[in-house]
Amino acid sequence: MQDHLSITFAALADPTRRAILARLTEGPATVNELAEPFATTLPTVSRHLKVLEEAGLVVKERSAQYRPCRLDTAPLEAADQWIERYRAFFGERFDRLGAQLDAMVKAKGEQP
Repeated sequence: MQDHLSITFAALADPTRRAILARLTEGPATVNELAEPFATTLPTVSRHLKVLEEAGLVVKERSAQYRPCRLDTAPLEAADQWIERYRAFFGERFDRLGAQLDAMVKAKGEQP
């Protein structure tokens, strides 16, 4: 059994799925609406949606015959929390690198 982060990142690995998620940030949409910008078949878009659903990133709602999909951000929030640790780590390293570069430029400017 895979962990939730692995499933989330696997779902995000495909550019079509990321584009679908980007569209869903604007609000719910049907499968047909989501398929519109892609030069692919409706079944292919449905397969992408199934991957996103299994990752918990998309929820299909039911409203009579209308079945809109909507974004669920919980898995993205969990991924962001995981990434945040590394963002802080690299931020500190970049700050130290910046300070070192500033010191080198200053030292070079002070030499005859």
